[in-house]
Amino acid sequence: MIPRLPRSSEPNAAEASAWADVLVRRRLLHAAVLTPNGQWLVQDRPDGPVRVLMGPADVVALAATIQHHTRTMRPESR
Repeated sequence: MIPRLPRSSEPNAAEASAWADVLVRRRLLHAAVLTPNGQWLVQDRPDGPVRVLMGPADVVALAATIQHHTRTMRPESR
């Protein structure tokens, strides 16, 4: 596995929005909504609790966690 380099900058709203859109379109999240104060409301499933993420970095971190979980749960294809 190739180690990842640390980010050179903090995620911005546009990056968080792009990740949120992908997660919802791929049905990995039920909903992700940016609020006027910069927080994000996310919901895993329609009947699930709504979580508050404090900003873009939290959305990108959630996307990374979901991506990691998705990749580790599928069988290796060789």
